[in-house]
Parts: sequence; structure tokens; C-alpha cells
Amino acid sequence: MDAQKADMYIMSNSKYFQSQHLSYIRERLLLLDDNKFMMLQGAELKDPTTSIIVSILAGGLGIDRFLIGDTGMGVGKLLTCGGFGIWTIVDWFLIMDATREKNMEKIQQFL
Repeated sequence: MDAQKADMYIMSNSKYFQSQHLSYIRERLLLLDDNKFMMLQGAELKDPTTSIIVSILAGGLGIDRFLIGDTGMGVGKLLTCGGFGIWTIVDWFLIMDATREKNMEKIQQFL
């Protein structure tokens, strides 16, 4: 893959990843062949902004954790009403980074 395609992917998807992961992703993209790159573009990444909105509105029910694929934490929050509210408030600060980490795990299958 050429550097221009890698840079375009990084620019258009940078909000889905933590900033420290972007250089690693770029390096790995440069090593990909075009077929794997096409599959990578089809990967559905979760939007951290959507996660924080869902967390604020329905975080006490664990829906934010279910949304990003963290089923165990979602069940825990659901059964404890968001850790009696404490877990819900903590997730308001952590859910965006957790979403970006889940996105990173998802694309590492292709890289």
C-alpha cells in the first residue's frame, strides 16, 4: 500500500483511535496488501462520541458497555444499576477511551 492511502485512512478515522496508536497503525498500513486494506475499510468501528452520549443517557443500565462489545461489564452494570451510580459516573470519564481500545483490538485482526 502506498503512503497516501495510509495517510488518508488515518486522517479519516483518527477519532476512532487513541493518539498514541496512530503511528503504529500507519506503519502497519504501509505493510498491508490491497486486499487486506479493503477488508479493513469494511470493519465497523464504534464512535467514541456516540458511546459517551449513550453512557450519559443510559449508562446505568450498562447499554454503553454492550454497545462497545464489553458484555461482562454491561451485565455487571445492569445487575447493579450502574454500580449504584458510582460505576456510571466513572464510565463517563472512561467510556471514550474504552471504545477506542475496542476499535484498536478490532483492526488488529487485519494488521
